[in-house]
Amino acid sequence: MDEKTLASIDQAKAAALRVLLHNARGPFQGLPRTAGWGYPEPYTRDLMISALGFLSTGNEELADALRRTLVALATNQTPHGHIPSLAHDPADRGASDTTPLFLFGLALYRKSTNQPEFLDGAAHDALRWMQYQGPDDMVMVSQLPTSDWRDEQWVMGFGLYVNTLVYAYLLLYGEHESAGQLRGLMNRLEVLGEAKNPHEHEGLVVPSKPYYALYSYKLFNSDRFDLLGNSLAILTGIASPDRARKLVDWIEAECDSMRDRGELAVDLPPCLFPYILRKDPDWRPRYEQYNRPGEYHNGGVWPFVCGFYVAACVAAGRMGLARRNLLALTELVKPWHENEAEWGFNEWIKAQTGQPSGRDWQTWSAAMYLYAAECVQQQGTPFFDEMRAGDRVATA
Repeated sequence: MDEKTLASIDQAKAAALRVLLHNARGPFQGLPRTAGWGYPEPYTRDLMISALGFLSTGNEELADALRRTLVALATNQTPHGHIPSLAHDPADRGASDTTPLFLFGLALYRKSTNQPEFLDGAAHDALRWMQYQGPDDMVMVSQLPTSDWRDEQWVMGFGLYVNTLVYAYLLLYGEHESAGQLRGLMNRLEVLGEAKNPHEHEGLVVPSKPYYALYSYKLFNSDRFDLLGNSLAILTGIASPDRARKLVDWIEAECDSMRDRGELAVDLPPCLFPYILRKDPDWRPRYEQYNRPGEYHNGGVWPFVCGFYVAACVAAGRMGLARRNLLALTELVKPWHENEAEWGFNEWIKAQTGQPSGRDWQTWSAAMYLYAAECVQQQGTPFFDEMRAGDRVATA
């Protein structure tokens, strides 16, 4: 990278840190805000994902913000072990990803601070809760529609994203046998259509493609591409090194084609593609208002997800591409939407126009920018490098 590029990245990193420190205390019990102006609440999933950026900075105030959030989540955990969607509100329940994200964020904090028994009781209860989330009493967990981070999109049954989180925390908590079982299930071929043997467990490998399906359950499935889930599959080692390289190449080729068709105006991938169109059988009437093609969860470009993708490029050994994508992410986080600011760190960007459309100064957008930049600088993926090493134990 030339000096001008490095200077731009350094400026973005400094701005991201300012955003996170601004958001470190909000109006709800002093817990971190999810965004600088909108979303004053401490959303569990946003803050647990942000743990990667909080801890990669080495900033003590951000580490304390994570600690306070973890303590609040443990305090408001249900008697059965489920983690609420808002850190301060024990009644806000029902998400499929908050409990695995709590286990993930807690494990990262423990490793970073060398406190292996921190909130041990809450971890035990959360692990117990997750044991009951598999409808066939196996390690792969299922979910209800709109229950993960995509609250305006149907992902049902065995979802890729949530199960990558399960795989990650199983490795982090030393559950290598269960992790190996889950990795084996996820790497099974998913049979599309109605030819599925009812006695065979669902897989998530898409026929003739290098990526993993969005979800599968009995006769229902979706082979649309989920960028976050597939990036996590690379980072955690669910995808083999060979599959990871092919997957990244496929993403780049598909995005080039989308740009040629006018479906993508930026240099980073949408969160989902192909977009769900009004004529498609998986289109739902509510999408007309909240989830139009190329917007929000139906193919919006999310900076925090792109941060995971930059890290996945590093994990796949594609350092040149990782650097280019980090530069593209630097450009993506600059425009503002709500409040005039030098750096917007917006929530999501409309794919066809590149216009920011969500909340500015989003905590996970800033945090995952910092994590992506750290991965490129280190030429490694902090925390995930150890998981992929653990993955070799899980599959031995």
